Amino acid sequence: MHTKLSKIPFLLLVLTVILTFLFPSVPTGAQQEGLSPADTAWMLTATALVLIMTPGLAFFYGGMVNRKNVISTMLQSFICMAMISVIWVVFGFSLAFGDSIGGFVGNPGTFFMMRNVLDGAPWELAPTIPLALFAMFQLKFAIITPALITGAFAERIRFTSYTVFVLLFFIFIYAPLAHATWHPQGLLFQLGVLDFAGGTVVHMSAGWAALASAICLKRRHEASHSPAYITFVLLGTGLLWFGWFGFNAGSAMGANGLAATALATTMTASAAAALAWIFFDGVKGRKPSAMGTCIGAVVGLVAITPAAGFVTLPHSIAIGVISSVVSNLLVELRSRTSIDDTLDVFPCHGVGGMVGMLLTGVFASKGVNPAIPDQGLIFGETKLFLVQLGALICVSIFAFGGSWILLKVTNFITPLRVAVEEEQLGLDLSQHDEKM
Repeated sequence: MHTKLSKIPFLLLVLTVILTFLFPSVPTGAQQEGLSPADTAWMLTATALVLIMTPGLAFFYGGMVNRKNVISTMLQSFICMAMISVIWVVFGFSLAFGDSIGGFVGNPGTFFMMRNVLDGAPWELAPTIPLALFAMFQLKFAIITPALITGAFAERIRFTSYTVFVLLFFIFIYAPLAHATWHPQGLLFQLGVLDFAGGTVVHMSAGWAALASAICLKRRHEASHSPAYITFVLLGTGLLWFGWFGFNAGSAMGANGLAATALATTMTASAAAALAWIFFDGVKGRKPSAMGTCIGAVVGLVAITPAAGFVTLPHSIAIGVISSVVSNLLVELRSRTSIDDTLDVFPCHGVGGMVGMLLTGVFASKGVNPAIPDQGLIFGETKLFLVQLGALICVSIFAFGGSWILLKVTNFITPLRVAVEEEQLGLDLSQHDEKM
C-alpha cells in the first residue's frame, strides 16, 4: 500500500500534463493599460532575486549537515522549485489569490491552469505590473517556504515522503495563510494585520511546521556532528542576503520610495543581527564564529521581513538586535531538550518571524507608510500591537496543529523516516545513490 501511494507525486505530474492539453490557457492578446515600465522592470528583477534565495538556502543548510547528507539536504530545497512551480500553475495561484472563499482561501477555479493570467487585469494591490509577473513573484515565496522546513528533519526523512508532505503543506497551510494575509478579502488582511513580506505566511508557517516535524520524526540516531562545509554556509548566507532584497523590497510592488525603505531596513536589520549574535556569544564566553555570524544575519533578515516597509532605519536595527538575542537564547534552550530540530529552524525562522511580527506592532509608523491604518506601541497606539499579537497566536495554532496532522497523514501514506541502516549509511546514498 505504501509503495503504491508513494507514487502520488508522479501521478499528479502526469495528470498535470494531461490538463495542459485540456486547458491550454491561450492569451487573447488584449492590451493592458496603466502598466509602468519601471515598476515592471524592477519586479522582474525582484522575482529573479527571490528565486536565488532557494539555492542559497540549499547551500546554507547543506553546509551544516553531516557530509553524507549534503546532497539530500540540498536537493530538498531544489525540488521545491520544481514541485511548487507546477502546482502553482495548476491551482496554487488560485488557492492563494483567487476569488475569496470566506476570507480563508481562494477559489481554485479562478486562475486554474493560469486562465486569464497572461493578459489578465493587474492585481488590485499591484496595478502597475502585469498579473503574470505578480503571479511569478508570489510563486517564489511559495517555493522557499516548504524548503525552510527541511532543516528541521534533515538527515532522517524519506525523499518520497517529503514530496508528499510538501504538496499537503502547500495546499492546507501555505495557500490559506497567503490568502488570509495578502488578499484584500482575506481574514487577516481585513483585521488590519501587517505582514509586509512574509512574517506569518513564510517564516511562522515554516517555523511551526519545523517544530511539528522535529517532534513527529523524533531524534536522529547520530544527533551530533561537525558541519560538513562552513564555506557552503557562508556562500548560502551571501545568496540569501542578496536575494532578500528582492524578497522585501519587491514586496513594495514597484520601483518607488517604499521599495527603497524596505531595502534599507533589510540591510541594517541583518547587519545588526549578525553583530548581535557574535557579541552575545562573546558575552557567553564563546569565540566569534563564521557559523554564528551567518545564523545571526539570517535571523535579522527573517525578523525584518514583516516590518520592512513599515519601520524606520533605527527601529530596524533594534529589530535585528532583539531578534538575534532572542533566537540565540532559544537555540541554547532547544539544545537542552529532547527535540531534535536539526538546524534550529524553529528558534531561528519561527521565533524570528514571531519577534518580527510583534515588533511590527511596536514600531510601525505612518511616517514610513501612510497606507497603514494604525501605528505601533511606541507611538502610543495599542490596536495594531494587539492585532499582531492575536494573529501570532492564531497563526501559531493553525500552522503547528495543521502541520502535525499533515505529518501524520503523510506517515500513513508513506513512512516519514528512513530505516536505521539507511540513516547510518547517509541519505545521499540511501535515497539518491549519490555522494560528494
